[in-house]
Amino acid sequence: MATKGKANVKFRRSKPRRNPARNAQAKRRAVNREGNGGRGKRAGRTRRPASLPAPSDIEVQPLDGGVIASTAILAGIGILMVYSSTAPLSIGSAIPPHFIRHCVAVAVGVSCIAVVLRIPTALWLRLALPLWGLGIAMLIATAIAGVEVNGARRWLSLPGIDMRLQAAEFVKWSTVLAIAAVTFRTHERRSAPGRSLVLTLGLLAAPVGLLLAQPDFGSAAVLIALAGLLLFVAGTPLRYLLLPAGSAGLLTVGYIATHEYASRRLTGFLDPWATAHQEGFQLVQSFVAFGRGGNLGVGIGDGRQKLFYLPEAHTDFVLSVVAEELGFIGVLVVLGAFAALVIAGTRIAARALDPFCQIVAFGMTALIAVPAAVNAAVVMGLIPTTGFTLPFISFGANSLILCCAAIGILLRAGSREERRPRKRATTASSRGLLRA
Repeated sequence: MATKGKANVKFRRSKPRRNPARNAQAKRRAVNREGNGGRGKRAGRTRRPASLPAPSDIEVQPLDGGVIASTAILAGIGILMVYSSTAPLSIGSAIPPHFIRHCVAVAVGVSCIAVVLRIPTALWLRLALPLWGLGIAMLIATAIAGVEVNGARRWLSLPGIDMRLQAAEFVKWSTVLAIAAVTFRTHERRSAPGRSLVLTLGLLAAPVGLLLAQPDFGSAAVLIALAGLLLFVAGTPLRYLLLPAGSAGLLTVGYIATHEYASRRLTGFLDPWATAHQEGFQLVQSFVAFGRGGNLGVGIGDGRQKLFYLPEAHTDFVLSVVAEELGFIGVLVVLGAFAALVIAGTRIAARALDPFCQIVAFGMTALIAVPAAVNAAVVMGLIPTTGFTLPFISFGANSLILCCAAIGILLRAGSREERRPRKRATTASSRGLLRA
């Protein structure tokens, strides 16, 4: 009973205010539970590294035009030059078999780019070490049952298939991926800079040793150079890199002194004209091709050096054929396309906000750029002969397909970036790509 003299007040519960954002989140959670068969709130969720952005924080960007254009130019020139340089190898055929095989490899490479574009970079982070282990297994299989060509056991034949695998190409690709993953994880855990160096040296020991046993000194040297570049751009202090660099130099001197084929290549490089009929034969014929080409070249198909004067004209010395038939202008187009690819890849790495995308984008760019620079330097007589192909232009399915895989990863890293900017403070030094 109400107290006398006081008004009888009636309380009514007010309706809760509607929050549209909260209601939308509740609806999404309900839909997710229904799609997961009512297994609870946590059903269907996948774990991801803490620093990798969530799908809702990722904005899909257009594919990088610089990477696509430069890759298309290089692949187009490669198709043209493979046809021209392999035609003398099959004079009785209307279409050279090497050219058909190269076109099939290009088609497979384009398909590889399309497939890799759909793979999240977080999955490459998880697969990096298993792929590195697969590469080591391929090198061991090559050492046991590989095919020996020109005194080196570098090829692994597939039973029942007319195709050979070159394990060195896959090992370089997978090792770069593994080093990127290890560097990212040490950055994520705020470990000391020396830890990533130690782990990288551990990843290099097995492939470098197996490559030197083939022997394939060129691939081992390039793999070490790629690892050094990745550590450098990741911000590893230079004082940590001096000792491994000095050790690599001593290893190079000792290898050349103890292996006759390496010392012969050095002799042919230092004085090619004195050994023009022996060690310096390839380099001298390459000089002749550059001299005959002039500024505009002699024309597609009219080159003479590929007529059994220039050894390996369709693989290691294909740039010499370009110089003879397309001239100095053609060489500038090729080198300019590689330079554009390097600029575009470095731009993708610099703009990426995720640390793993930063390091893997630069690694995939270097994986293409370093062998291209080495091949160009060899045919111009700047460094000794190494036996490297020119990416996208030389004949060879192994190199072409794995370079396409690298392009796919690079495009994937460049097509996704976070909406929320982070504080860009370097972890080791001001030159490092990795940012906290």
